Amino acid sequence: MPDDRKLNIVDEAGNIIGIDTRENIHQQGLLHRETHVWFYTPKGEIIFQHRAKDKDTYPDLLDASVGGHVEIGSDYLKTALAEVAEETGLKITADDLRFITMVRSKNYDPVTKKTNNALRAIYAYLFLGKISDLRLEPGKIIGFEAWSLEKIFNISEMDKKLFIPSIFDPEVLEIFRKIQESL
Repeated sequence: MPDDRKLNIVDEAGNIIGIDTRENIHQQGLLHRETHVWFYTPKGEIIFQHRAKDKDTYPDLLDASVGGHVEIGSDYLKTALAEVAEETGLKITADDLRFITMVRSKNYDPVTKKTNNALRAIYAYLFLGKISDLRLEPGKIIGFEAWSLEKIFNISEMDKKLFIPSIFDPEVLEIFRKIQESL
């Protein structure tokens, strides 16, 4: 079923230049805004979200702890906080998040034949709870998994297939290094 929710289309500088449906944005590979929040633990683990089997891009793969599109009228930080609440059930504040960087990402999913072309604000959140404390967003998330940074930096080709491909792009690995430095 097509997703007719509307999102802003942006230019390379992040300026809003239009509006279209999420479906068309991914079908045509139009540039839009997103956020990712990477949960990490004091033990040096990254918590990954296991995407539902029917997601429109990268179904049934491990992805950022929390992520979402910036809705019309919102901004990156508000979106990050709202997505954390929606996808995990946690109520956190802006002070709980650490801004890491902005990234430009364009990935084609050969399974769904859609392109996710985004300007993305990246945040980190020190998670002190247990994975079992995280509430799953029905229909969107299968679960959460913790992977040690050591294992991520030395991942086997077999284990790489469990993740969306961009997790191992140099800019994402650099985000993990920045998180590791804060431990």
